[in-house]
Amino acid sequence: MSIALTEPAAQHISTMTTAIQPIVRVGVTAGGCSGYEYVLDVVNKPRFNDRIFISHNVQVIVDPRSYLYINGTQIDYDNSMMGGGFKFDNPSAKRSCGCGTSFQV
Repeated sequence: MSIALTEPAAQHISTMTTAIQPIVRVGVTAGGCSGYEYVLDVVNKPRFNDRIFISHNVQVIVDPRSYLYINGTQIDYDNSMMGGGFKFDNPSAKRSCGCGTSFQV
């Protein structure tokens, strides 16, 4: 499986960098209301053991530990004023918080 971006998410990431092919690191960290929270960061290059996916001309990189929790996730972006931002559709999540930025497996 992989980590995929929707077209709106890829377009938003592309506006955050001047790179020809942007690279976004997706991961998880302990915390948030539900146990784990998603982390997104625009970076310059992957690390040696990252998993690399290409989605809408954006490199999506994930460290091996985070991949265990977010394998198969689709990342969308909503630019509405109320509740806008990145949205994660994670098939491994058993429960998510109301804001959608943390989850439980």
